[in-house]
Amino acid sequence: MTVASGQVIDPHLAARRYERRAAGVACGAHALHDGYTDLIYVMLPLWQAEFGLGFAALGLLRTCYSGTMASLQIPSALLSERLGIPLVLAVGTALSGIGYLVAGASIGFWTLVLALLIGGLGSSTQHPLASALVARAFAGSRSMKALGTYNFAGDIGKMTVPAAASLLLVVMSWRPALALLGALALLAAAAIFLLTPRYGAETASERTTHDADGTASGARHRFAFPVLLSIGMLDSATRMGFLLFLPFVLTAKGASLPTVGLALTLVFAGGAAGKLVCAFIGARIGAIATVWLTEGLTAVVIVALLPLPLEAAMVLLPIIGVALNGTSSVLYGSVPALVAPERRSRAFSVFYTGTIGSGAVAPAIYGVVGDALGVSTALIVVAAIVLLTLPLSLVLKPMLAPRPAV
Repeated sequence: MTVASGQVIDPHLAARRYERRAAGVACGAHALHDGYTDLIYVMLPLWQAEFGLGFAALGLLRTCYSGTMASLQIPSALLSERLGIPLVLAVGTALSGIGYLVAGASIGFWTLVLALLIGGLGSSTQHPLASALVARAFAGSRSMKALGTYNFAGDIGKMTVPAAASLLLVVMSWRPALALLGALALLAAAAIFLLTPRYGAETASERTTHDADGTASGARHRFAFPVLLSIGMLDSATRMGFLLFLPFVLTAKGASLPTVGLALTLVFAGGAAGKLVCAFIGARIGAIATVWLTEGLTAVVIVALLPLPLEAAMVLLPIIGVALNGTSSVLYGSVPALVAPERRSRAFSVFYTGTIGSGAVAPAIYGVVGDALGVSTALIVVAAIVLLTLPLSLVLKPMLAPRPAV
C-alpha cells in the first residue's frame, strides 16, 4: 500500500479503478469513432441531393474517410509513443468531430473532401491507441475479455450514432444535425484526456516472461506476430468475401430486397454477439481452440448455406455472423501476448491496418473468382481459404496456451 496526503490507498483498488477508467475510455472512443465511420452512409444521399454528386464522387467521399483512417494508424501509434495515448487519442477524437463540423458548414464537394480527410485523420488514432490502452490495463486472459468487450462496443456505435442522426434529421436539417454530432466529439475528447489513466512507461522487461526458456522462444516470438496478422487478414478477407456474395445467394433462393436487408441485419447482429461471446470463450479454452472452433464453423456453415431453402438459410445467418466475427476478438486479444509491452500501440496499428486493408482488397479478388466460377463455387472457395487459418494457428500454440485469469 502507498501513502499519499495522509491516506492509505489499497493498490488493488487503485488498479481496479484504473481498469474501469481505461475500459470506459476505450469502449466510448470505439463506439463514437465507429459510429462516425458509418454515419457517412446516412449522409451520402443527402449530400447527393444537396450538391448534385454522382456515385463516383460519393464513393470518393467514403474512400477519403476510410482510406485516411486506415493509412494513418501506424503514424498515429508512433506519435503516441512520443506524446502519450491520452493526448493523441483526445486530439484524434476532437479532429473527428471537427471533420463533421466542417462537413456541416460545407459549400460543395471539395469542402466535404476536406472534412472527411480531417475526420479520417482523427479516427486513425482510435483503433491502435484504445486497444493498447485496454491491453495495458488488463493482464492475461482478462485482457482478451476486455478487448472483446471493446470490440463489441464498436458495433454498438455503428448502430446508435447513425440511428441518432436519423432521429435528428426528423426535427432539423442535416447541417445543424452534423454540428451537434461534431460538438459531441469535442466533449468526448475533453473527457478522454481527463479520464484516461496515466501509466508509467512500458519497458521491455515484461518480455522476459515470454522468453524465459531461452533464445528458441525468442525466435518463435519474432515470427508469432506476423503469423497472427496473416490469420487476421485471412479472417477479414473471408468476412468481406462472404458478404459480397450473400445477397446474390439469397436472391437466387427467391429473397426480395427487404428480405436481403433483414438477412444482413441478422448477420450483423450475430457478429456483434460473436465479438463479445467468443472473447470470453477464448479466455476460457484458449485462443487456438477458439480459432479452430470459429473458423471451422465458418467454413461449415458457409457451405451448408448453399443447398438450404430460403427460410432455413435465414435461421442459419445469425450463427454465420457469430462465427464470422467472433474470431476477430480472439485475434485482437492475442496481440498483447505476442508483443513487447512498449510496442503494443505500434503492433495494434499494424494489425488493424493489415486486416482493414485485406478486407478492402478481398471483394475485388473474390469478385474475379465469382465471375469466373459462379457465386456458389466462389463461396466454396471462400470457405476453403478460411481453413488455411487452422494450420497457421498451430504455429502459435506454444505462445498462446490458456492461462488462468488474474
